[in-house]
Amino acid sequence: MESMNERLTKAIMACLFAALISIGAYIAIPIPGTPVPIVLQNMFIILAAFILGPWWGLAAVVFYLVLGAVGMPVFSGGTGGLVKFAGPTGGYLIGYIPAVVAMGLLSRLGKSRWYFNMLAGIAGMAIVYLFGVARLKAVLHVDWAKALATGLIPFIPGDIAKIAVAGILAPPILKALSQIEQQSTNA
Repeated sequence: MESMNERLTKAIMACLFAALISIGAYIAIPIPGTPVPIVLQNMFIILAAFILGPWWGLAAVVFYLVLGAVGMPVFSGGTGGLVKFAGPTGGYLIGYIPAVVAMGLLSRLGKSRWYFNMLAGIAGMAIVYLFGVARLKAVLHVDWAKALATGLIPFIPGDIAKIAVAGILAPPILKALSQIEQQSTNA
């Protein structure tokens, strides 16, 4: 069971990750022919799952989505509002919710080893794409081939790189946080 200090630390970390996810959304590269940009926000969502685990990672993602839903400019391109959930990228946003839980659970199951994190990241991004491509298809009224060509295929190499970076960074970050936590309890 978490102490009050541990819960406070996790809550602060969830807020920090919500901010990092927001910053990552500003790093958006538009791709011609698709309404879905390449963004860095999903790397921070993956890191949140690996570092905070399923439930505090979920708190970070839900906080980020609530900020965007109420109009804060935290979504790609500095946009916000409920209209983003109804648009072609809304499925990706909603997909982050089950994805962060799945990635956090799988990462913890593998004791946060980098290779288990890679598998967890792949599974999580598959969930995001399931929701995202389905929504993209419905909003744009295109067939599955077109939806996959515009909402999945161009993003695979970059997402593999983001999963690799997050999977490799998470174990040393967790180790450093654990050492900081030990030092604070010994002080």
